[in-house]
Amino acid sequence: MLIHTTFLVLDGAVLIEKLILIVLVITGSLVVAMYSTYAERKVAAFMQDRIGPDRAGPFGILQPLADGVKLFFKEEIVPTFSSKFLFILGPCLAMLTAMMVGAVIPWGDTIHVFGRNVSLQIADINIGILYIFGVVSLGVYGIMIGGWASNNKFSLLGAMRAASQIISYELAMGISIIALLMFTGTLSLNEMVNQQKDHWWNIFRQPLGFLIFLVCAFAETNRTPFDLPEAENELIGGYHSEYSSMKLGFYLFSEYINMFLSSAVMVTLFFGGYDIPFVNDAHLGQSIGVNWLALIEGAVLFAKICCFIFLFMWVRWTVPRFRYDQLMNLGWKVLLPLSLLNMLVTGALILLKQNHWHF
Repeated sequence: MLIHTTFLVLDGAVLIEKLILIVLVITGSLVVAMYSTYAERKVAAFMQDRIGPDRAGPFGILQPLADGVKLFFKEEIVPTFSSKFLFILGPCLAMLTAMMVGAVIPWGDTIHVFGRNVSLQIADINIGILYIFGVVSLGVYGIMIGGWASNNKFSLLGAMRAASQIISYELAMGISIIALLMFTGTLSLNEMVNQQKDHWWNIFRQPLGFLIFLVCAFAETNRTPFDLPEAENELIGGYHSEYSSMKLGFYLFSEYINMFLSSAVMVTLFFGGYDIPFVNDAHLGQSIGVNWLALIEGAVLFAKICCFIFLFMWVRWTVPRFRYDQLMNLGWKVLLPLSLLNMLVTGALILLKQNHWHF
C-alpha cells in the first residue's frame, strides 16, 4: 500500500511538471510568433530604409497586440457553400500541428526544484526525429482541408500546390537526416545534444546535410522564396483566400510558429542545441549550480534560434520567388540527388573509419 501511494505521488508530480512545461512551451511559442511579426516588419523597414511600426506603444512594441485585437474583433465572413466544420478544422489543425513539434525539443538540461531533478523536455522519446516528421506530415492536412472547405477552386489549387511542395521537399529533408543518423546512431534529440556537448557540432560533420535541411525547412514553412502556394497575393491569397478574422490569424500564426520551431530543430540537430559554445557545461554547472546553468543554456538556445529567425526574415526580403516549375525542379532534380549522394558518401566514410582509415 505504501509503495502504491508513493508511485501515485511520483506520477502526480511528473504530470504537474509536464503540464507546466507544456503551458510554458505553448505560451512561449505564441509570444515568439507574435513578436516575430513585429521583428519582421522592423527588419524589412531597416533593409528598405523605413521606420516600420512605431505607433502602438514605445517603438511600436504593442503592434502585435493591436493586430491580434483587430483580427479577433474583425467581422468574420464564411462562404455560403463551404463546409462549416472543415472550415474551422483546417486552421485549428494547422495551428495544432505547428505547436506539437515543441514536445520533443530539449529546451535545456535539468533544473533542481523542490528536491527533484526536472528535465526541460516534455517528452524524451528515442524516436524524436520520426515524431517530428510525422507531425510535420500532418500539417499537410490542415492546408488541404482549408483549401477544400472553402468551396473555392483557387483556394483548392493553392492548397494542392502547397501540399505537393511540402511532400516533395520532405523527401530530401528526410534523406539528409538519414546521413546525420548514421553518424549519431540515435533518433533521440536529447542524445544528439549530449553528443555535441564539448565536442564538434554536427554542422561540421554534416555541412551538406545541414544546407539541404535548411533549404527544405524554408520550403516546409512556405517561406520566401518557396511561398508560391500563397504568393498569388496580386490575385488571391492562396489556400486561405476565403478566411478572415481569427481563422486567418491561425494560419498566419502557424507559419511563424513553424518558423520558430523549425529553427529550434535545426539548432538542436546541427548547432549543439542548448550547448554553450567554448564552455565546458559540466564544469560551469559545478561552479554556479544546475539552475543557473539551465537558465544560461536556455538563453543560448534562444539566441541561436533568433539567428535562424533573422535568416528567415533576411531571405524573405532579399531573394526573389521561384517560378513553380523551378521550385519543383529544385526539390526533385537537385536536392533529392544531393541528399542521396550525401548519404552514400557518409556511409562510405563511416565504413572507412570502421576499417581504421583516418579521414
